[in-house]
Amino acid sequence: MEYPLIFQIELIYYPVLGAFGIAVNLLAIVILTRGKCGLSKCITRYLLAMAGADLTLVIIDVILRRINNMYLPINFLFMTPVCTLKGVAYLVSVDCSVWFTVAFTFDRFVAICCQKLQSKYCSERTATVIIATMFVVSCLRTIPFYYISEPALIINNMPWYCKPKFQFLNSPFWKAYEWVDSILTPLLPMLLIILLNGLTVRHITVANRVRRGLQCNSTNKNDAEMKNRRKSMILLFTISANFIIMWMTYVVHSLNWPVVNFNYADIYYSEPVYITQQVGFMLQLLSSCTNTCIYGLTQRMFREELKNGVKYLLTLNGNICHQNLVRN
Repeated sequence: MEYPLIFQIELIYYPVLGAFGIAVNLLAIVILTRGKCGLSKCITRYLLAMAGADLTLVIIDVILRRINNMYLPINFLFMTPVCTLKGVAYLVSVDCSVWFTVAFTFDRFVAICCQKLQSKYCSERTATVIIATMFVVSCLRTIPFYYISEPALIINNMPWYCKPKFQFLNSPFWKAYEWVDSILTPLLPMLLIILLNGLTVRHITVANRVRRGLQCNSTNKNDAEMKNRRKSMILLFTISANFIIMWMTYVVHSLNWPVVNFNYADIYYSEPVYITQQVGFMLQLLSSCTNTCIYGLTQRMFREELKNGVKYLLTLNGNICHQNLVRN
């Protein structure tokens, strides 16, 4: 039996994504925890939360669901209670990953555009409260999804797999809830990030014009402050473009098709709707790896910490090999 092209791509894509996503996010967590990147504790707290949410998303959806479904036989992960719990945990991790990004973007907006509010808002304590609140709200918001699934099969009195309940698929309440869910994640976050980044870039542009006006009698073209602002603008545009590109396919699909309509019959595997859905998932999950790269690897001191870590591992490996040769 020849598999559809999209499935053949997934067979290669998800193992690579799983390995890369775990490595990148673990590396970011280790480096940020050391606190030697020159970042404030507030920013570090947000970046750690984002990396943690992305790592959880990769483990739950890529490793425990997709790779497990493709390569492993039936096991306890396919039991209905576990299957349902995985689905809810996936929604919580997606929510956290997206809204932590919004929280970080708002924090940078306040730091750059609201100088009077900066000292009160941009603190480690505030960041911790916001992160904890978002996590609790995400958990509470996804509770209804735990009750929409039922066993697809009963084998030896054991429930296996998950499928949406008939009452759910035909309930106006649940259809409305799905639309609200699609708006909350990720349509509203996408609009907020675009708005906040647009306001931030506008503030930086106006500030640069004022600065150039004050320095009209100076020929100094190597203004460090303006260079930093240009870097901030580039970073903000990169963040916005990455988020929009990675989530756009998913957004377009989710606004037209139910969020829980993940299962199609074989005859639909080559249909554009199914392919669009799967590509949307692939790009959405890829964003859980690129966020850390954008926020972290653009920082010079982060790259230095990364180089030091690689050198340490190579040196450690070399010392171990040398010790083994000496012993032999």
